[in-house]
Formats: sequence, C-alpha cells, structure tokens
Amino acid sequence: MIHFTNSISLVFLGFAILALYSYPSLLPSRKMAEESPKSVYDFTVKDIHGNDTSLSEYSGKVLLIVNVASKCGLTHSNYKELNVLYEKYKNQGFEILAFPCNQFAGQEPGSNEEIQDTVCTIFKAEFPIFDKIDVNGKNTAPVYKFLKSEKGGYFGDAIKWNFTKFLVNKEGKVVERYAPTTSPLKIEKDIQNLLGSS
Repeated sequence: MIHFTNSISLVFLGFAILALYSYPSLLPSRKMAEESPKSVYDFTVKDIHGNDTSLSEYSGKVLLIVNVASKCGLTHSNYKELNVLYEKYKNQGFEILAFPCNQFAGQEPGSNEEIQDTVCTIFKAEFPIFDKIDVNGKNTAPVYKFLKSEKGGYFGDAIKWNFTKFLVNKEGKVVERYAPTTSPLKIEKDIQNLLGSS
C-alpha cells in the first residue's frame, strides 16, 4: 500500500512540474516582485499644488510622515512641536512630510489652497505639505498602504486618527509608528538616533 501511495505522489508531482513548465504564468511573476515598493522613495505623490513629487527627492534623509488636519483637538500642539523639530533638525538631514486628510470627523474640509493658507499662516509650518489624501479605505494613497504594511497599529493597520506619525530612516524604511496622541517632541530621541546626532 505504501509503494502505491508513493507512486501516486510521484505521478502528481510529475503533473505539477509539467504544468509549471507548460504554463509559466502559474509561477509568481519575478517582474511583480521587482516592482513592489521597497522603500518610501519608490513613491510619487502630489504636492499641495497638484504637481507630481517623487519621494526619492528625500533620499538619504530621516523622514517623519504625518497625516494632518487643521480643525482637530491635536492640531495646535502637533504643529507647534513639529515646527520645533523641523527648525532644529532640518539642516541635519531631517524632513517632515505632511499629508492632509479629511477622513476623521471631517477635520480637514478645505481645498488644498485653504489648507496651505491655514498651515502656513496660522501654524507657521515651513515643512512640505502635500495633496489631501485618504489614509484608509479603498482610496488609500499608495504611500500610506506601504507605511501601514510596514508598521501596523496595535488594533490593526488602519490609521486611527489625525497626526499618526511614521518615522522613516535614511534608507526609506519605516522604523516606527506613533499614535496620534504621541507628542512630536517625545519622538526627538528617535530622530536624533537616526540622524546620528544624539
């Protein structure tokens, strides 16, 4: 009986090899693997004016990527502390990339022009502000799909609220994810470590 079972197994193995040889499309595509993003630098996003911006422009820098909103209870404290970090480390290879998002209680309802005016005038932000995007759901921006796949949250990968922060090293790899309530200044040590300037 064992000999018969081994013979059947060999026949099935033979058919499997023949099928893969005859239909190479059954194998995972090497091209697909090559095209899957390896770092944040592999993405192109829209800036606040709608122009394509390759994140490879930030290659070699430490990044803090944040989904922002103008009318959130966390807005004032986050922008204030993000500005402090940016001013302190921007000349050492640190960049903050802010992505407005209106998915949390409609707290970023304005147009891109209104958002830019608010962020630059009221909150005095000098770091780059990008096009308003979705960070959850079927229209999630590709860069956020990548960020969430690299560092999930405590209760699943979904972004929970405004001002979720992703810290990215100089190679474009996500090294940490911080909750919306994590103060930007509490991240300073991690930024210093990645910059090599503790």
